[in-house]
Amino acid sequence: MYNELTKNDIKKMQEEIEYRTLVVRKEALEEVKTARAHGDLSENFEYHAAKREKNRNESRIRYLQRMIKTAKIISDESADDEVGVNNTVELFYEDDETTEKIKLVTTVRGDSLEGLISIESPLGKALLGHKVGDRVLIEVNPSVSYYVQIRSIENSDDSEDEIQPY
Repeated sequence: MYNELTKNDIKKMQEEIEYRTLVVRKEALEEVKTARAHGDLSENFEYHAAKREKNRNESRIRYLQRMIKTAKIISDESADDEVGVNNTVELFYEDDETTEKIKLVTTVRGDSLEGLISIESPLGKALLGHKVGDRVLIEVNPSVSYYVQIRSIENSDDSEDEIQPY
């Protein structure tokens, strides 16, 4: 299994790994060392909290390394008139006659509550390559589907998008 990521996703992940390795790791180890000096470890809340933070940092580093290792680099370029990665798309949902703007992003930047929809989601997969005016069937699963119409497509980039925690 691989993750579809852009070159910029990889760059941001490598920068976070470097920061966590050189800065956060050092600070976390210092916190553990300081808390350990407070005495009895069995009832030392600061020690347990410091260890938890140190372990959380190491876990995040491993997660990011694994994501990079299993990545398939994809292009974030698309024709100006078709839906692609990093495009903001205005959709008309036929079922409830509402309109919504979403941005198609890679999975590591997806956050549906913020309107950042993964290209690996049913909605993201269905929209890729379509043009303004297209009516697109979104198949959530074999028994649930709905239609949307593409009202507009705006090119954007991912420079402000953050890599999600997990």
